[in-house]
Amino acid sequence: MKLKLTIAYDGTAYAGWQVQDSGTGVQEKVEDALAKLFSSRPRLHSSSRTDTGVHALGMVAHFEVPAAEFKVPARKLVLALNAHLPEDIRVLAAQRAGPDFHARFCATGKQYRYFAWNHPAMNPLLLRRAWHVKRKLDLAAMRRAAAHFVGRHDFRSFRVNPDYDTDSTVRTLTRCDIRRQGPLLTFIIEGDGFLYRMCRGIVGTLVQVGEGKIAPGEIKRILQQRDRRLAGVTAPAHGLVLWKVFYQRTKKRGEGAAR
Repeated sequence: MKLKLTIAYDGTAYAGWQVQDSGTGVQEKVEDALAKLFSSRPRLHSSSRTDTGVHALGMVAHFEVPAAEFKVPARKLVLALNAHLPEDIRVLAAQRAGPDFHARFCATGKQYRYFAWNHPAMNPLLLRRAWHVKRKLDLAAMRRAAAHFVGRHDFRSFRVNPDYDTDSTVRTLTRCDIRRQGPLLTFIIEGDGFLYRMCRGIVGTLVQVGEGKIAPGEIKRILQQRDRRLAGVTAPAHGLVLWKVFYQRTKKRGEGAAR
């Protein structure tokens, strides 16, 4: 039996999503909770691997258990898992998934949101949720620059680890918007996939456009040069949230949801 989970967490206390030798990953905590419910100790397979300090509202993961072990009614699985999780990790939804579903390989896209507080004084309620940018920003210039990211490009200039093996650094962004509500800026970035720290590189570059350090039209050249040294700074991890993972909508017999 395969089940799909939607998980939210505050990443402040964790060394990212993935189970690792040094530091505690969010995955480890959720797997520990699963082990208390299922004797087979199922492993989670996630849609993404968030970095240290990055948060999530819509992380998707799946696991498999023998049908004979699944004695918890689907509607109660969310409550049962959350009873064994720390308060900074919550399962928001659980549902049966088809045999061909894979949280990572079936994903068609992801949305990340990045929050920045643009004011001389930081909002103390957002210390762990937003980057404090003190200097006044030119929002119009930032939006002109953001438009250059939309489309299919080689994003080599916006990944932090150029020696990391990957099949391709070409990705397609379908959205790169900036919203302002008073001092709070929200960067909304959607695409078919993201390189390591790519979103944070884009946000850092856009902030430096707003500060007048990079011209909006320079984004085209930075993309074309494929050189990380030409792009802007990497924005801090704590402002980034994996907001949503997209899948093609398919209806399967017997699928049910618990919330």
